[in-house]
Amino acid sequence: MLDKIRLHAVGKLPEAYLANLGEKMDGVCVRFLGVDYEALKKVTIAGASDEEAWAWCIKNGKAHTEEEMIIWNAFMMKHGWHDDAAELVKQRLKECGYEGRTDIQTIFDYIDLDEGRIK
Repeated sequence: MLDKIRLHAVGKLPEAYLANLGEKMDGVCVRFLGVDYEALKKVTIAGASDEEAWAWCIKNGKAHTEEEMIIWNAFMMKHGWHDDAAELVKQRLKECGYEGRTDIQTIFDYIDLDEGRIK
């Protein structure tokens, strides 16, 4: 999300991402953190590193227990695998010509494929 904010600020974010800035998974994330997307965007554009943006979220957002953080991380790592986002993963793979890829099962698998981190 922070990378998208930074790329958008300098006019380098692909058009396909523009419609959902601050929405969808970005929205889920900021609501979990208890921060306002526009406020986080301002902090990020002002030059905050990932670590500084995280510290800002901790200071300004909702406090979470260690258990809640573990649950959040597990949710994020598996999102798209046998859940409400599974069809989205299939749709994105089809749109990009990877319809037969059975190894791509989560949103993050798809993002890694789309951004070239996996082949």
